[in-house]
Amino acid sequence: MTILSGKDLNKEYVNRDRSVRPLQHVDFELNQGEILGIVGESGSGKSTLLKVISGIEKPDSGKLYHMGKEYTGQGPEKTGKFLQMIFQDAYGSFDPRMSMERSLKEGSDESREEILRVIGEVGLTEGLLGRRPRHLSGGQCQRMSIARALLSHAGVLLCDEITSALDVTTQAQVIKLLMEIRDKERISIVLVSHDLALVSMICDRIMVMKDGIVVDNGETAKVISEPSSDYTRKLLESVITV
Repeated sequence: MTILSGKDLNKEYVNRDRSVRPLQHVDFELNQGEILGIVGESGSGKSTLLKVISGIEKPDSGKLYHMGKEYTGQGPEKTGKFLQMIFQDAYGSFDPRMSMERSLKEGSDESREEILRVIGEVGLTEGLLGRRPRHLSGGQCQRMSIARALLSHAGVLLCDEITSALDVTTQAQVIKLLMEIRDKERISIVLVSHDLALVSMICDRIMVMKDGIVVDNGETAKVISEPSSDYTRKLLESVITV
């Protein structure tokens, strides 16, 4: 079953005399319980696509659907009911003046017992709730971001380079956590990353973007074994070389 989809999405920015088109006729689909990986180098349009999907930014044209119902143009105050964004900068996503408990309670009607259950599910302890963001490690703060998203009961998580600022061990822990959440809660996940090796290990399907265009799209095994673009082949060669 398709949870989210986008049809013919376009976005253009004009900076002085220069125009940039990070999204050019982009289509996507995200299915129930699926992890969709969106891969591409910096400037490929993948993060812009997440912002458009989430409602942080509006597409210049094209349409967005949740469970078959159009939601194009709706902002985060509306889209937050069915999807949540998890950012690369976990620290920056929290108010530095607030305790983690206050941050988790903000905008949520959940009881403290439910908050304790969810932070336990993401591998955190009650003692961390009284701390402010900067008194947590990067991995702990990112787990708090995931807990906040889970407390919203949204069926979709949009993850924008969420492991890139973490050390290798913590990256593995966060990715393992996402997979466990997907399997347990049947949550659907969009994972944006520049790391094709990482995405190929955990994602059911992969979209490869270059200059705002989707150059490859399909089941992970097929994209890896039979890439349809030279760009994807070069990405794969760089992974093998490293």
